[in-house]
Amino acid sequence: MHTTEQLQQILDTAIQNLKFPDHPKQLYDPISYIINLGGKRVRPLLVLMATELFGADANESVHAAMAIEIFHNFTLVHDDIMDNAPLRRGQATVHEKWSTNVAILSGDVMMVEANKNLAKVNPVFLKDVLDTFNATAQGVCEGQQLDMEFEGRDDVSIEEYINMIRLKTAVLLGGALKLGAIIAGASAKDADLIEQFGENIGIAFQLQDDILDVYADPEKFGKQVGGDIIANKKTFLLLKALAKTDSLELQGWIANSNPNIQEKVQAVTAIYNELQIREEAEKEMMKYAAVAFQNLKDIEVPLANKHDLHELAEQLLKRNN
Repeated sequence: MHTTEQLQQILDTAIQNLKFPDHPKQLYDPISYIINLGGKRVRPLLVLMATELFGADANESVHAAMAIEIFHNFTLVHDDIMDNAPLRRGQATVHEKWSTNVAILSGDVMMVEANKNLAKVNPVFLKDVLDTFNATAQGVCEGQQLDMEFEGRDDVSIEEYINMIRLKTAVLLGGALKLGAIIAGASAKDADLIEQFGENIGIAFQLQDDILDVYADPEKFGKQVGGDIIANKKTFLLLKALAKTDSLELQGWIANSNPNIQEKVQAVTAIYNELQIREEAEKEMMKYAAVAFQNLKDIEVPLANKHDLHELAEQLLKRNN
C-alpha cells in the first residue's frame, strides 16, 4: 500500500498531466485556472484510498479520481456564479476573472472532461462506475437546489437541513469512495458500506463547518467568522436555536435588513451560547461521526488497511479552518 503522502504525489502528478485543448483559449484556460488554485484534494484522494483499502493499486483508479476532481471544481465554478462570490481560495473566481457567460460554458465543458476521464476506467467496471458517478452528480445538483430554496423559506426543519447537506456535500465524499471500491473489485456490500462511511463523515464535516463559522479562531479561519450569521444562513445552529426559543431578539436580528454587522454577530453568538447551541451541534456531529466509524469497522478487510482512511477522517473532523 502507498502512504497518504505517496497517494497525494500520485494525485499531484495526475493533475499536472491533465491536458485540455488549446482552443478556444477562453473556454479552457478557466479549467486549468480553477483546478490549479489548489484546495485540499480530499475527494480524489478518497478515490485512491478506497482502491487501496480493498487491496488494489491506486494507479488503477487515477482516472476516476481526476473525474471527481474536475466535477468538484465544476460545481465550484457554477456555485460561485449563483452566490455572486468574488473570491475562491483567496483568488478571483472564474466569473470575476473572465465573465459569467465564460464561467457557465467552462463549467459545462468541465462536466464533459470529467466524463472523458471516467471513460478511461477499466471497461469491466465502467457501468457501475458511471451509475455511481451519475447518481452522485445528480445528488449534488439536488442539494444545491434545496439550499437555494431554503433561502426563501422560514419553515425549514433540521431533518430537511441534514438531508440537504447530505446531498450537497456528503454524497460526493461517499461517491468518491464507492468509485475507488468498485475499481478495486470490492463486494457490493462493502462498496455500499464505504459509501455510507463517506456520507456520514460528510454530514459530520459540514456540521463542523457550521460550528467553525461561528466559533473559529479568526486568525486560522479561511473565511469571515460569523459569515453565516450575517447572511441569515439556515445552518444547523440557527435552526436549532429557532426550535429551542421564541426569542424576539433573535427574530429581530434575522428580520433586520441593515444591521450593524459586528453587533449582530456578537448578539446572535450570545444567544447561541445561552441556548448551548454549540454543544448541540457538536453532539449531532459526533453522532454522524460514530455511525461513519461503525460503517468503516463493518467493512470486511484487514484492520491495517483501514488505518489511513480512519486517520484522514479524524483529521477532517478535528480541523480548525
